[in-house]
Amino acid sequence: MAHAKSFALAGATLCCALGIGYFMQYGSQANAPSGPVTLSAIENTSSAAIAPRLPSAEPPQSTDAPAPMQIAARQDAQIETTATATVAPPPSVTEIPKADTCEPALTAYEMAGAMVKLGLDAPCHPGERVTLRHAGMVFTETMGANGRLTLKVPALTKQAAFSAQFLNGDRVTAEANVSALDFYDRVAVQWQGDSGLQLHAREFGAAYFEPGHVWIENAGSLASTALGEGGFLMRLGQADVPDAQHTEVYSFPSGTIERAGQVAMTVELEVTAENCGQTITAKTLELRDAGVLRSRDLSLEIPACDSVGDFLVLNNLIEDLTIAAN
Repeated sequence: MAHAKSFALAGATLCCALGIGYFMQYGSQANAPSGPVTLSAIENTSSAAIAPRLPSAEPPQSTDAPAPMQIAARQDAQIETTATATVAPPPSVTEIPKADTCEPALTAYEMAGAMVKLGLDAPCHPGERVTLRHAGMVFTETMGANGRLTLKVPALTKQAAFSAQFLNGDRVTAEANVSALDFYDRVAVQWQGDSGLQLHAREFGAAYFEPGHVWIENAGSLASTALGEGGFLMRLGQADVPDAQHTEVYSFPSGTIERAGQVAMTVELEVTAENCGQTITAKTLELRDAGVLRSRDLSLEIPACDSVGDFLVLNNLIEDLTIAAN
């Protein structure tokens, strides 16, 4: 993503269902206060890189029981090992379907990082678009030429229900129990079409484009998140499908990380030839402290097409994450 151009947009307005303001930037340090739109240049000061923690060797046996968070992290890591090494879809997904049936089937399995692996088998829908839904989250994918689709999805509820629906109305559902979700905070933003929206997380004071700045071009690692080392971001939705639904989800291991501080959260938007001068709709989803999933519907007016290439930071759409050390 280029940040070659950034200038003040005179008269640009941003209408949000919750009366949310925005301001222009790139390079800018996005610690902007709420209130009137302001501009500032990005300072080229970077915070210290977040050094990844490698799993330590097993300590000598002791009569002391391990801490609860250590147990949780080990259990979560074990889910990843099991899912990668042994978990496979049932025969109804992996075998060649019989020619006399067109009934689709959906399976769901828990994975490390409070993720769910979905397997969709639809022999009579090869290459078709399919809409997947989970807890208010919606995204569009395309079936493979063999009528199968496999993908990983961040869970937003512990009893995670998923559905897949085709254009002709065929719909299938599946559920998975996601036991590790209590150890994660999740933030998502979703939209339809070429909105230009992006979700950004800057962990523990990280500057833009430095280690700890997590976004679509520096998405982090699911493995590191499952080990309690830092957050990662995933984009769901097929980019080359017209008017597809897209979602970006940021996950942070708030229940297992051994560091206190804040994660600065912003939603940012690039003005492009596809979205300029239009009004777009979007939605945010937030899951914090193992609490209730919250959502907000948004309506945003994009500046005129003479502003193509500029970036907007949408203030106060999502609260920063406050992290306590474990």
